[in-house]
Amino acid sequence: MKLTQLAALCAFSTTTALTQAAPVWQDFSLTGLYGTNYEQVFDEAEEQATLTVEYAAKVKYADVFFFMDRSRDETDTKATYFELAPRLSLGEVTGQNLAFGPVKDVLVATTWEGGEGFDNFLYGVGFALDIPYTQYANINFYRANNESTKDDYQMTITYAVPFKLGNEDFLVDAFLDWSTAEGPQHASELNWTSQYKWNVGKHISPETRLYVGVEHSVWNNKYGQKGKDQNDVSALVKYHF
Repeated sequence: MKLTQLAALCAFSTTTALTQAAPVWQDFSLTGLYGTNYEQVFDEAEEQATLTVEYAAKVKYADVFFFMDRSRDETDTKATYFELAPRLSLGEVTGQNLAFGPVKDVLVATTWEGGEGFDNFLYGVGFALDIPYTQYANINFYRANNESTKDDYQMTITYAVPFKLGNEDFLVDAFLDWSTAEGPQHASELNWTSQYKWNVGKHISPETRLYVGVEHSVWNNKYGQKGKDQNDVSALVKYHF
Protein backbone atom coordinates (compact mmCIF):
# COMPACT_ATOMS: atom_id res chain seq x y z
CA MET A 1 0.00 0.00 0.00
CA LYS A 2 1.39 3.42 -0.95
CA LEU A 3 1.95 5.96 1.81
CA THR A 4 -0.53 8.30 0.16
CA GLN A 5 -3.15 5.54 0.24
CA LEU A 6 -2.30 4.89 3.89
CA ALA A 7 -2.72 8.60 4.66
CA ALA A 8 -6.07 8.69 2.89
CA LEU A 9 -7.17 5.56 4.78
CA CYS A 10 -6.13 7.12 8.09
CA ALA A 11 -8.03 10.31 7.27
CA PHE A 12 -11.11 8.32 6.26
CA SER A 13 -10.94 6.07 9.33
CA THR A 14 -10.53 9.00 11.70
CA THR A 15 -13.38 10.93 10.11
CA THR A 16 -15.57 7.81 10.28
CA ALA A 17 -14.72 7.43 13.96
CA LEU A 18 -15.77 11.03 14.55
CA THR A 19 -19.18 10.38 13.03
CA GLN A 20 -19.68 7.25 15.14
CA ALA A 21 -18.39 8.41 18.56
CA ALA A 22 -19.70 11.09 20.88
CA PRO A 23 -17.18 13.93 20.92
CA VAL A 24 -15.30 14.64 24.12
CA TRP A 25 -15.58 18.24 22.95
CA GLN A 26 -16.40 20.00 19.69
CA ASP A 27 -16.48 23.54 18.38
CA PHE A 28 -18.09 25.12 15.32
CA SER A 29 -17.47 28.73 14.30
CA LEU A 30 -17.89 31.30 11.53
CA THR A 31 -15.36 34.06 10.89
CA GLY A 32 -15.62 37.13 8.69
CA LEU A 33 -12.42 38.86 7.55
CA TYR A 34 -11.74 42.01 5.55
CA GLY A 35 -8.29 43.26 4.59
CA THR A 36 -6.80 45.75 2.15
CA ASN A 37 -3.20 44.60 1.76
CA TYR A 38 -3.39 41.07 0.36
CA GLU A 39 -0.66 39.93 -2.00
CA GLN A 40 -2.49 38.27 -4.88
CA VAL A 41 -0.63 36.01 -7.29
CA PHE A 42 -3.07 35.88 -10.18
CA ASP A 43 -4.36 39.48 -10.23
CA GLU A 44 -3.47 42.90 -8.80
CA ALA A 45 -6.26 43.11 -6.22
CA GLU A 46 -5.34 43.97 -2.64
CA GLU A 47 -8.77 44.15 -0.96
CA GLN A 48 -10.29 40.82 0.03
CA ALA A 49 -13.24 39.60 2.10
CA THR A 50 -13.29 36.03 3.42
CA LEU A 51 -15.86 33.87 5.20
CA THR A 52 -14.31 30.97 7.11
CA VAL A 53 -16.18 27.94 8.43
CA GLU A 54 -14.30 25.98 11.11
CA TYR A 55 -14.97 22.76 13.00
CA ALA A 56 -12.75 21.09 15.61
CA ALA A 57 -13.45 18.03 17.73
CA LYS A 58 -11.85 15.42 19.99
CA VAL A 59 -13.09 11.85 20.26
CA LYS A 60 -11.50 8.76 21.72
CA TYR A 61 -8.35 7.88 19.75
CA ALA A 62 -8.49 10.94 17.47
CA ASP A 63 -8.89 14.65 16.91
CA VAL A 64 -9.87 16.55 13.78
CA PHE A 65 -9.77 20.09 12.46
CA PHE A 66 -11.59 21.32 9.35
CA PHE A 67 -11.87 24.75 7.80
CA MET A 68 -13.11 26.18 4.53
CA ASP A 69 -12.41 29.68 3.20
CA ARG A 70 -14.64 31.39 0.65
CA SER A 71 -12.95 34.59 -0.52
CA ARG A 72 -13.78 37.41 -2.91
CA ASP A 73 -11.43 40.22 -3.92
CA GLU A 74 -12.04 43.68 -5.35
CA THR A 75 -12.00 42.37 -8.93
CA ASP A 76 -14.86 40.02 -7.99
CA THR A 77 -12.53 37.01 -8.24
CA LYS A 78 -13.84 34.22 -6.01
CA ALA A 79 -11.99 31.25 -4.55
CA THR A 80 -12.68 28.34 -2.22
CA TYR A 81 -10.04 26.50 -0.20
CA PHE A 82 -10.37 23.87 2.53
CA GLU A 83 -8.32 21.64 4.80
CA LEU A 84 -9.40 18.49 6.62
CA ALA A 85 -6.79 17.47 9.21
CA PRO A 86 -7.55 14.33 11.27
CA ARG A 87 -4.93 12.92 13.64
CA LEU A 88 -4.84 9.47 15.28
CA SER A 89 -3.48 9.25 18.85
CA LEU A 90 -0.86 6.52 19.13
CA GLY A 91 -0.93 6.81 22.92
CA GLU A 92 -4.67 6.17 23.11
CA VAL A 93 -4.64 3.41 20.47
CA THR A 94 -1.81 1.48 22.16
CA GLY A 95 -2.75 2.33 25.74
CA GLN A 96 0.81 3.48 26.36
CA ASN A 97 2.04 6.71 27.92
CA LEU A 98 4.09 8.30 25.13
CA ALA A 99 4.76 11.56 26.97
CA PHE A 100 8.31 12.90 27.15
CA GLY A 101 9.58 16.39 27.88
CA PRO A 102 6.98 18.89 26.64
CA VAL A 103 5.31 16.19 24.49
CA LYS A 104 2.13 14.71 25.95
CA ASP A 105 1.12 12.52 22.99
CA VAL A 106 2.37 11.30 19.60
CA LEU A 107 -0.08 11.10 16.69
CA VAL A 108 -0.35 10.00 13.08
CA ALA A 109 -1.03 13.32 11.34
CA THR A 110 -2.80 13.68 7.99
CA THR A 111 -4.23 16.60 6.03
CA TRP A 112 -6.28 16.88 2.86
CA GLU A 113 -5.88 20.26 1.15
CA GLY A 114 -8.32 21.14 -1.61
CA GLY A 115 -8.94 24.18 -3.75
CA GLU A 116 -9.62 25.38 -7.26
CA GLY A 117 -8.54 22.41 -9.36
CA PHE A 118 -6.19 20.64 -6.95
CA ASP A 119 -6.02 18.17 -4.06
CA ASN A 120 -2.92 17.64 -1.92
CA PHE A 121 -2.49 14.88 0.67
CA LEU A 122 -0.11 15.29 3.61
CA TYR A 123 0.95 12.53 6.01
CA GLY A 124 3.43 12.35 8.86
CA VAL A 125 3.81 12.54 12.62
CA GLY A 126 2.29 15.00 15.07
CA PHE A 127 3.05 15.95 18.67
CA ALA A 128 0.57 17.38 21.18
CA LEU A 129 2.52 19.66 23.50
CA ASP A 130 2.08 20.67 27.13
CA ILE A 131 3.35 24.25 27.28
CA PRO A 132 2.54 26.61 30.17
CA TYR A 133 0.01 29.39 29.53
CA THR A 134 -1.24 27.82 26.29
CA GLN A 135 -4.76 26.53 25.69
CA TYR A 136 -3.24 24.09 23.21
CA ALA A 137 -0.02 23.68 21.25
CA ASN A 138 0.81 21.22 18.47
CA ILE A 139 3.56 20.58 15.96
CA ASN A 140 3.18 18.33 12.90
CA PHE A 141 5.78 17.18 10.38
CA TYR A 142 4.47 16.11 6.98
CA ARG A 143 5.46 14.81 3.59
CA ALA A 144 3.14 16.43 1.05
CA ASN A 145 1.93 14.50 -1.98
CA ASN A 146 1.04 17.40 -4.29
CA GLU A 147 -1.23 16.87 -7.25
CA SER A 148 0.03 19.64 -9.54
CA THR A 149 3.60 20.23 -8.29
CA LYS A 150 6.48 18.18 -6.95
CA ASP A 151 6.22 16.66 -3.49
CA ASP A 152 7.70 18.58 -0.58
CA TYR A 153 7.90 18.60 3.21
CA GLN A 154 5.99 20.79 5.64
CA MET A 155 6.08 21.73 9.31
CA THR A 156 2.90 23.07 10.93
CA ILE A 157 2.74 24.67 14.38
CA THR A 158 -0.55 25.67 16.02
CA TYR A 159 -1.10 27.30 19.40
CA ALA A 160 -3.52 29.39 21.45
CA VAL A 161 -2.74 31.69 24.38
CA PRO A 162 -5.64 33.09 26.47
CA PHE A 163 -5.04 36.06 28.76
CA LYS A 164 -6.89 38.74 30.72
CA LEU A 165 -6.50 42.51 30.96
CA GLY A 166 -8.53 43.65 33.93
CA ASN A 167 -11.93 42.01 33.55
CA GLU A 168 -11.60 41.53 29.79
CA ASP A 169 -10.79 38.18 28.17
CA PHE A 170 -8.52 37.91 25.14
CA LEU A 171 -7.23 35.07 22.99
CA VAL A 172 -4.26 34.90 20.63
CA ASP A 173 -4.23 31.84 18.39
CA ALA A 174 -2.14 31.13 15.33
CA PHE A 175 -0.71 28.66 12.87
CA LEU A 176 2.68 28.63 11.20
CA ASP A 177 3.24 26.60 8.03
CA TRP A 178 6.76 26.21 6.64
CA SER A 179 7.32 24.13 3.53
CA THR A 180 10.38 23.23 1.49
CA ALA A 181 10.93 24.30 -2.11
CA GLU A 182 9.45 22.12 -4.85
CA GLY A 183 11.97 23.09 -7.51
CA PRO A 184 13.16 26.27 -9.27
CA GLN A 185 9.59 27.35 -10.07
CA HIS A 186 8.22 26.86 -6.56
CA ALA A 187 10.09 28.47 -3.67
CA SER A 188 10.01 27.55 0.00
CA GLU A 189 7.05 29.16 1.79
CA LEU A 190 6.38 30.48 5.28
CA ASN A 191 2.85 31.41 6.34
CA TRP A 192 2.38 32.72 9.90
CA THR A 193 -1.20 33.79 10.53
CA SER A 194 -2.24 35.05 13.97
CA GLN A 195 -5.61 36.16 15.33
CA TYR A 196 -5.85 38.63 18.22
CA LYS A 197 -9.37 38.52 19.65
CA TRP A 198 -11.39 40.20 22.40
CA ASN A 199 -14.32 38.31 23.91
CA VAL A 200 -17.18 40.79 23.57
CA GLY A 201 -19.79 38.06 23.84
CA LYS A 202 -19.44 37.86 27.64
CA HIS A 203 -20.96 41.34 27.82
CA ILE A 204 -24.07 40.04 26.04
CA SER A 205 -24.50 36.83 28.04
CA PRO A 206 -22.25 34.23 29.70
CA GLU A 207 -23.05 31.76 26.90
CA THR A 208 -22.36 34.13 23.97
CA ARG A 209 -18.99 33.44 22.33
CA LEU A 210 -18.53 36.42 20.05
CA TYR A 211 -15.04 37.76 19.35
CA VAL A 212 -13.80 40.83 17.51
CA GLY A 213 -10.22 41.67 16.66
CA VAL A 214 -7.68 41.42 13.87
CA GLU A 215 -5.90 38.76 11.89
CA HIS A 216 -2.26 39.33 10.95
CA SER A 217 -1.06 37.35 7.95
CA VAL A 218 2.65 37.12 7.11
CA TRP A 219 3.15 34.92 4.03
CA ASN A 220 6.55 34.84 2.36
CA ASN A 221 6.75 33.48 -1.21
CA LYS A 222 2.96 33.09 -1.34
CA TYR A 223 1.92 29.98 -3.29
CA GLY A 224 5.62 29.34 -3.88
CA GLN A 225 6.06 32.47 -6.00
CA LYS A 226 9.46 33.96 -5.18
CA GLY A 227 9.17 37.54 -3.90
CA LYS A 228 5.37 37.45 -3.50
CA ASP A 229 5.31 38.44 0.17
CA GLN A 230 2.11 39.29 2.05
CA ASN A 231 1.88 41.34 5.24
CA ASP A 232 -1.79 42.08 5.90
CA VAL A 233 -3.89 43.02 8.90
CA SER A 234 -7.58 42.19 8.48
CA ALA A 235 -10.57 43.15 10.59
CA LEU A 236 -12.11 40.06 12.19
CA VAL A 237 -15.46 39.01 13.65
CA LYS A 238 -15.82 35.42 14.91
CA TYR A 239 -18.80 33.63 16.42
CA HIS A 240 -18.70 30.19 18.07
CA PHE A 241 -21.96 28.23 18.06
